[in-house]
Amino acid sequence: MTGRVYKSTGSWYAVKTPLGDVYQCRIKGKFRLKGIKSTNPIAVGDIVDFELETNSDAVSGVIYNIHDRKNYIVRKSVNLSKQTHIISANIDQVFLLVTINNPPTLTSFIDRFLVTAEAYSIKTVLLFNKIDAYNEETLLEVKYLAHIYRKIGYDCIGVSAKTGKNVDKVKQIMKDKVSMFAGHSGVGKSTLVNHIEPTLNLKTKAISNLHMQGQHTTTFAEMFDTTFGGKIIDTPGIKGFGVVDMDKEEVGDYFPEIFNLKQDCKFNNCLHLKEPKCAVKQALENDEITYSRYRSYVQILEGEDENYRTEDWQ
Repeated sequence: MTGRVYKSTGSWYAVKTPLGDVYQCRIKGKFRLKGIKSTNPIAVGDIVDFELETNSDAVSGVIYNIHDRKNYIVRKSVNLSKQTHIISANIDQVFLLVTINNPPTLTSFIDRFLVTAEAYSIKTVLLFNKIDAYNEETLLEVKYLAHIYRKIGYDCIGVSAKTGKNVDKVKQIMKDKVSMFAGHSGVGKSTLVNHIEPTLNLKTKAISNLHMQGQHTTTFAEMFDTTFGGKIIDTPGIKGFGVVDMDKEEVGDYFPEIFNLKQDCKFNNCLHLKEPKCAVKQALENDEITYSRYRSYVQILEGEDENYRTEDWQ
């Protein structure tokens, strides 16, 4: 039998067939030995082949094959830095939720996520959530960030999971597509998903007042069918986003504004650091490239984490 993985708990997978039947499946032992370096060899969104087995309690399945993925979102594993974690696979688009505060979303996190999505040709829409709760000064910050990313070519939408502002616009983009929702814990993913599809009634929690950070309400990635056509993948909150499987020479290709200028650099293998006659550095000086974006590029290039700061990269 063949089906799509709707939920993964690490050891069991809920697989839904084209007829709508859902089976709890596990992985065949040998499947783990195929050289897959991910902490989760099978991810939500995967198309798999499985065979049924009957035990004393119920009918379950054993997954023995995974179909080729058209794409996936991957990051470094939190606890095992040498391994990767596939958040979900076979996605049409990603909605990355961004909040200015409560909790804050740093541009370095946004940029790392966008780079990974670009690497696998996955469209990303930035949703600036909680705009109902911002004062005038914070709204100006939202507009500034939206301006930065729209200029590069990304769609940006201001939304409110609480009041429903622009939720219909998001639903229209989602129709008949597989859409993954991502972001830090506490940015309002589950609340927004509940507003988009009220029948799901996903659990939500308030922000921790002590550290102004979100609390994990979604423990595992899970896919849901919508009543208006399309599928939602709700994911656990991501604290950090480590970029993987990327050579230094190709990092700039996943920053659209850098990629568009690389042909104008003096050297074909220019890394846009200290090389002479670099079109990217010149554009940075002319304010044609945003400082925060270039800083993110350098951080990824040098393999540093999101909180990395350096004075000597110009």
